[in-house]
Amino acid sequence: MHDTSLLELFTSDIGSAEQLLELIDAEFKALSERDLPRLQGILTDKQPLLALLDQHGQVRSQFLLGLQLSADRLGLETLAARSAHGAELLARSDALSALLERCQTANLRNGRLIRANQASTHSMLG
Repeated sequence: MHDTSLLELFTSDIGSAEQLLELIDAEFKALSERDLPRLQGILTDKQPLLALLDQHGQVRSQFLLGLQLSADRLGLETLAARSAHGAELLARSDALSALLERCQTANLRNGRLIRANQASTHSMLG
C-alpha cells in the first residue's frame, strides 16, 4: 500500500462516516417518533458502514505498522513528514476524526433518548 492508497481509504471513510452521521440523525428522528420499522431499516443500513469503517481502520493501522511506525497519530505524522501527500494525509485524517467524533456524540444522544423511552415505558407499565 502506498500513501496514495491511504489517502483513498481516508476519503472513502469520510464518505462512509458522513452517511453514518445521516443515519444516526435519522435514527434520532425515528426514535422520537417511535417508528420501529424505520429503526430496523436504519440499523440494517448502519451495520455495513460500521463494518467498513472498522475494516479500513485496521488496514490503516497495519499499513503504519508495516512501515515500522506506530498505529496512531504520531505514526501518521511521521509518515506524513516523509510523503509528498503529507499535508493532505493529515487533513483527511483530521476530517475523519472530527466526523467520527460527531457520530459518537450523536450516538450518545440517541442512547439517552432510548433510555428515557425505556424509563417512560417502564413507568407506564408499573
